[in-house]
Amino acid sequence: MNTKKEDRLYSWLLLLAMLLWGGGWTALKILTKEMPMDIIIFWRFFLMSLSFLPLLYFFKEPIKLTKKSLSFIASSSILNIAFMVSSFFGIKYGLAGAGSVIITSLSPLMTVILMILLFKNHINKFQTIGLFLGLVGGYIILELNDLSLFFNGSNSYFLLCAIIWAGVTILSQKSTPHIHPVHYSFFISVVATVASFFYAYDADLMLVFKQGWEFWVSLIYLAVFGQTIATTIFFMASGKLGSQRTSSFMFLVPIFALFSAWLILDEQMQTHIIIGGAISMFAVYFINSSKNRN
Repeated sequence: MNTKKEDRLYSWLLLLAMLLWGGGWTALKILTKEMPMDIIIFWRFFLMSLSFLPLLYFFKEPIKLTKKSLSFIASSSILNIAFMVSSFFGIKYGLAGAGSVIITSLSPLMTVILMILLFKNHINKFQTIGLFLGLVGGYIILELNDLSLFFNGSNSYFLLCAIIWAGVTILSQKSTPHIHPVHYSFFISVVATVASFFYAYDADLMLVFKQGWEFWVSLIYLAVFGQTIATTIFFMASGKLGSQRTSSFMFLVPIFALFSAWLILDEQMQTHIIIGGAISMFAVYFINSSKNRN
């Protein structure tokens, strides 16, 4: 396959991955109505672990675990569980579309802020402007003009999700020299499965087999399609198209998420979410496109 056809194929696959990621928030909203948090988290990570097995066979990469890679896996597993807990409560009491916009648009900005605070990273004036725009967008979508609404609503959970995912992103970047990305994701899901099992061991985990088709479609979609398949496509495309071009597709996730929430859950699109999200996503694009400027 020539380079142009291969690039076109990966571009279409990335569109599919963004669509799958966007629909994951709607799937999670459906699940929060049906089952307790601990049961959903366990089965999500369990099915995710199983779905990675064919991928491990496909890639045929030798598994190499070192003390360094294990430390990254353990840390990221904790953050992934924390992300699932926070996103569960945010989606349960809030809107799936709003959650996707807040988390997707603010997470890259939180990553930049954490890199500055933790690793003393320097940013140029263009990135500073982008960061300021992102904070303005965050102020609008989080409705920080009314702090009582923020602390009593779901937006505080969504902001926590964005901060946690920023930590996951940094750990993922730092882990790359030590472990293959697919192996990294697989072992994170395995560790999270074991940890969530011990947390939910006294719950009725078999209760899921009494649920209807809507529950199982949502659970399988979230664990397999919205996570394993979409993430693997993203990793493969990053290697072929480059991280900057691949990451630009992330701006489609909120659009697909809002559309799926409107189509399936009948959620109304809120004006402040759209405006604030658009400003924040523009800010992320501005930061990424100005990284090489002085």
